Amino acid sequence: MTKKNQLVAISDEVVMNKIYLIRDQKVMLDRDLAELYEVETKRLKEAVRRNLDRFPEDFMFELTKEEFTNWRTQFATSNADKMGLRAPPFAFTEHGVLMLASVLNSEKAIQVNIQIVRIFTRIREALTDNLSIKLEIVEIKKRLQNQDANIELVFNYLDELIEKQENPKPRKQIGYKRKSER
Repeated sequence: MTKKNQLVAISDEVVMNKIYLIRDQKVMLDRDLAELYEVETKRLKEAVRRNLDRFPEDFMFELTKEEFTNWRTQFATSNADKMGLRAPPFAFTEHGVLMLASVLNSEKAIQVNIQIVRIFTRIREALTDNLSIKLEIVEIKKRLQNQDANIELVFNYLDELIEKQENPKPRKQIGYKRKSER
């Protein structure tokens, strides 16, 4: 086993459990990333602040106080988990996580980032697969609705034919009439 393979012993499930949906984006919080990179959250934030030009809004954002409070109440965290969470955390999108590897520049950060990016990719693929399945279902429903309308039309015609057969109108006879029938 190489040195690089020994560095990453984090299960995909652990990483997936640290991905949250905030502002309709899949993000990871600074404290979770710091834990994965085995650095202090304070050091991670310092590195980011020194390189803010590398983290535009679509790469990283700081949670508002309201979002932070909402996040804490949604994830019934224990008191131990809340310790050190006095300030709203940074939330990193997939691109922000990628950028972190260049800012932290450690072998551990690079290997963990590779794993995180692979997980983000799998999540995106799963969502895309689900979306395409949903679109196919909608298309099938539309076809069935159109067929239902056509079937209903056929049944209406059949009802009309049956009604005509049950109540036939007296038919006018055609042909020559004898003088006695006139």
